Amino acid sequence: MSRHLLSIMDLEKTEIDALLDRAVELKQRAAAGKRETALHGKCLGLLFDKASTRTRLSFETAMIRMGGQSIFISAADTQIARGEPIRDTVRVMSGYLDGLIVRTYAQDTVREFAEWAEIPVISGLTDLYHPCQILSDLLTVVEKKGGYAGLKIAWVGDGNNVAHSWINAAARLGFSLRLGCPEECFPNEAVLAAAREAGADVEVLTDPAAAVEGADVLNTDVWASMGQEDLLESRKQIFLPYQLNQGLLSHADSEAIVLHCLPAHREEEITSEVLEGPQSAVWDQAENKMHLHKALLEMLLA
Repeated sequence: MSRHLLSIMDLEKTEIDALLDRAVELKQRAAAGKRETALHGKCLGLLFDKASTRTRLSFETAMIRMGGQSIFISAADTQIARGEPIRDTVRVMSGYLDGLIVRTYAQDTVREFAEWAEIPVISGLTDLYHPCQILSDLLTVVEKKGGYAGLKIAWVGDGNNVAHSWINAAARLGFSLRLGCPEECFPNEAVLAAAREAGADVEVLTDPAAAVEGADVLNTDVWASMGQEDLLESRKQIFLPYQLNQGLLSHADSEAIVLHCLPAHREEEITSEVLEGPQSAVWDQAENKMHLHKALLEMLLA
């Protein structure tokens, strides 16, 4: 039976730790010029409903660098767009591919792919979760901070899919998470409730300064996610106090790092001064997607 990754909660703490350790090792091996062959002869499919730069490139490059190959498939160019059921499409794909990345809108869609697939299905993002993003962000935290245990991690802005996956990670790994969000854009209550039931140290605040006070890691994201672009103008005034600027950063620990999953709208959710500043780990964060994905694909496909 194939193993799938649709949310952080599909992994145990020991598995996340092993993935992070392996990603660190694979990154070091790449820097030393070592060649990987664990996925030689394997083929990964990427079926995307949504635009992508980093997720697509990092998964395709990860597959190649582990010795395999990948095929990109726009969902609009498949028979799914003409009404073919997912159950039919994915069973055919299971005969051609060794794994499938699905980037789509509804979490139920990626669940349906996993239900009928005979190969591992990995979420490349839905409107509810973005698990691979947080796994690679944790790799950056481990690199920069030596680990995640005992850290205070903060999120400011929209309580979106990336925030939901941070909430899942807090539930699995036990670090402290504070989210500063406008009340109109709080995270999904069911996601919060499940995390708290699992013992997560998660608090949602409307005061962004209180959310980032003493934080070791600060995260933000765009104020309107993909598919919500028409809401951006109306949200700007609501979110302005949540802009990650030098003033807000001054409330965090003096050695805090700044993360942004990109793309960034400079001078909206984050200023250029902070994005390009000495505490920004954003560019290492983007590269680390590839290294984490190498470890993840090896775990699920090798």
